[in-house]
Amino acid sequence: MVTVITTAAEVTNTHGEIRAGGTDLHDRYRAGVSAGPIVDIHRLPGLDTIEQQADGATTIGALVTIDDVANHPRIQQHYRGLAQAAGGLATPQIRWAASMGGALLQRTRCWFYRHPDYACFKSGGNECHARERHNPNGVVFDRGGCVYPHPSTLGMALLAYEAEVEIHGRGCRPIADLYGDGSDPTRDHLLAPNELLTQIHLPPPVADEQSAYFRSISRFEAEWPIVECLVRLVEKEGMIQRAWIGVGGVAPVPLRLRNVEAELVGQSASQGSLEFAARVAAEGANPLPQTAHKVD
Repeated sequence: MVTVITTAAEVTNTHGEIRAGGTDLHDRYRAGVSAGPIVDIHRLPGLDTIEQQADGATTIGALVTIDDVANHPRIQQHYRGLAQAAGGLATPQIRWAASMGGALLQRTRCWFYRHPDYACFKSGGNECHARERHNPNGVVFDRGGCVYPHPSTLGMALLAYEAEVEIHGRGCRPIADLYGDGSDPTRDHLLAPNELLTQIHLPPPVADEQSAYFRSISRFEAEWPIVECLVRLVEKEGMIQRAWIGVGGVAPVPLRLRNVEAELVGQSASQGSLEFAARVAAEGANPLPQTAHKVD
């Protein structure tokens, strides 16, 4: 059964999994790991635009597609790393259909979770089948419980941009609070079933910022990252003044590497400084036997 809602308030009175673009939900239904009613939100008004605010901030509606973010002139000019990350995801067909809200709230891509014959922490069981089985795509920062990394590239990118998300009727919260610390193996995010993510708020652009996004993948394109990173730097007179670094593919939640940021700030913008910071990035890593290759 599909219930199509036209106002955000209706979410609190309906039951089922929320569908916007459906690129993740339909996969789970086909695999037999999701079932039951669907709450279709694609007709909600006012959530499909990218708008500049009076203070210079930018608001992205939850129904804006990934492709729109990748190609929007304002995002490309002022949030270049986010545009790069969005433009490198999946396939053009997926980017045209998938919503920003769905990209942040997608479920784990672990093959044990998505197999109907296994019950793991995230599908009602009490164990992580990947921990002692085939896990070369697993975490390198093991928080206990689930050992599969969080799949949201855009969650990682928005973490590096210090974005906030707006929840209908609950106000705004930092995007880090959307995911928590990864210690609860049953959750991919911390929204309650009847909570609706409506907007993403990016802070005003930072003057003189340089940014870059990089992903390591096992084929040329259309692949989940082995590891990925978004770096933002402000450099003046050869010295790094400010730094923001997000990484994905390495932990149950997207991570911001504040220890690496602290090492970079005040240092010269030299190859040596960057190489040292890269080594700091792996501090505290406790990879699984099959994921040690991801540390480098």
